[in-house]
Amino acid sequence: MNIRTILMATSLLALPLAARAQTAQGMYIGLGAGVNIMPDEHIMGSGNTSFSNLNAQTNVGGIGVGSIGWAYGNGFRTELELDYMYNGMNKVTSPGGAVSLSGSEQKFGPMVNVLYDFTTISSSFVPYLGVGGGYQWISENITAGGTSGNQIGGQFAYQGIAGVAIPVASVPGLSVTGEYRFMGTTNERNYSGVRMGPDYNNSILVGLRYAFGSAPAPMRAAAPMPMAAAPSPVSRSYIVFFDWDKADLTDRARQIVSEAAANSTKVQYTKLEVNGYTDASGTPAYNHGLSLRRADAVAAELVKDGVPKSAIAIEGYGETHPLVPTGAGVREPQNRRVEIIIK
Repeated sequence: MNIRTILMATSLLALPLAARAQTAQGMYIGLGAGVNIMPDEHIMGSGNTSFSNLNAQTNVGGIGVGSIGWAYGNGFRTELELDYMYNGMNKVTSPGGAVSLSGSEQKFGPMVNVLYDFTTISSSFVPYLGVGGGYQWISENITAGGTSGNQIGGQFAYQGIAGVAIPVASVPGLSVTGEYRFMGTTNERNYSGVRMGPDYNNSILVGLRYAFGSAPAPMRAAAPMPMAAAPSPVSRSYIVFFDWDKADLTDRARQIVSEAAANSTKVQYTKLEVNGYTDASGTPAYNHGLSLRRADAVAAELVKDGVPKSAIAIEGYGETHPLVPTGAGVREPQNRRVEIIIK
């Protein structure tokens, strides 16, 4: 099984089976550029004559891609793409030797892609897979043995895409992308009476993608002081705040946990509830796991400060029950918290 078959099969199987994720909905644009590598093109024959071991080689070339698309908010995207590829000619090889070539092969045309973003893996990077189909014009300008020829023709093309997007935290909606693409055409070509096999391309690109309408991240605010939930001389409620996408305790957080542990010895209690929360900037599944990691970190610090582990009840509520109600995708510092409640 060759690499293009594996890539296409993986894409087709993974898209319908992937876990449903909550992502931003709306229009986006993308640009990418990189290198294009073509395997040897098989020269099938000339006229009624067939060849078995005659191949044309090209040099490593370049590729540029521009796209406009729509994200549906559930991980899926569709887009219209325009691409351009260029590879210089190198030589024709046969069992009897090689003949040098000069000139180029260029491809350009529209493609329609369907992609899926795996947003539940991490909020720091988003892998994605996609498949596409469309039309490519192939322009060949070849000189061999003092003879030159030019030809342009088009045919249906298909492609598979595997990539990763890394969001730029300082610019909401902007992501840096890196991806691998395989593109193939379906039919043989006839170049000045010479029959050539289908055209295959392996491309590696880096680029930028911008989603319109993304909510800006609020300005970083100083963590509020812990809030007392009861008018008792000894507070029975404490709040520990966290940095975005983090479950690590800051020095200030450790001070608050230490205070809660010390004050728990001054009142009668049956248990200490440790409840974790997140803001709305990730997916529900990812945020639930992050809230549990935050609660576990606070519980471990309470045990370190002398609270019996058996007296601690841990829960993770993800992005539910925010202190400050926000829309989807908003990074609100006061919602990234763990509440310690002495009961």
